[in-house]
Amino acid sequence: MLKAINITKKFGALAAVNNLSFEVEDRQIFGIAGPNGAGKSTLYNLITGFYKYEGKIEFDGKNISGLPTHKIARLGISRTFQIPQIFESLTVEESVNIGGRFGSSGKFNTGYSDEMIAFTSLEQERSNKTNLLNLLGKKRLMIAAALATNPKILMVDEPMAGLNAMEIKEMTGLIKSINQDLKITVIIIEHFMKVLTELANPILVIENGKEICTGTPEEITSDPEVIACYLGDSHDT
Repeated sequence: MLKAINITKKFGALAAVNNLSFEVEDRQIFGIAGPNGAGKSTLYNLITGFYKYEGKIEFDGKNISGLPTHKIARLGISRTFQIPQIFESLTVEESVNIGGRFGSSGKFNTGYSDEMIAFTSLEQERSNKTNLLNLLGKKRLMIAAALATNPKILMVDEPMAGLNAMEIKEMTGLIKSINQDLKITVIIIEHFMKVLTELANPILVIENGKEICTGTPEEITSDPEVIACYLGDSHDT
């Protein structure tokens, strides 16, 4: 469904993504892990057209390398961000509707936007200004607006960051539902390895922009190089 072929992105002499290749299949939850500065968010920016790069990215058999962000979105790739990006002066409903108007079909479907508000448990807040939402609410809002574009792939960037244990459980359930109920392929960057290994299969681990290991949760958590560079003892906590 999505294939990266030898992609490289350099900032000066620094290779943030270094000759990286991987493939995401339809209906997967594909995990991406790695230490801070490994190139994970840069990789998202390459896939979604924020930066130019060497190599090639294909989506549904089409070369999307070099396409602008809005065209990639309308092909069916949507994303969220580590730090919530919201329109603080708008209501929840207005914000999700913006996603709907930006969607892959190029046509605005009010009914579908309403469905995504309900799906992400924001119905009671739909008339509230987005700046009144708590952190979990803002993360749900980003997901609702991304889903309103009617994507084939949803890319979420550290959705658990800053959440408490109960909120992490709720967010985990939401991501599972997006994949299983909406039949949307999910790519997830996440630092909480227990969460990532529960959600994703396969998982790609990168360091300094290079692949260290790709495999099942069991394979990556037992790989000596992964443990040495990233997990340490944290995978048992």
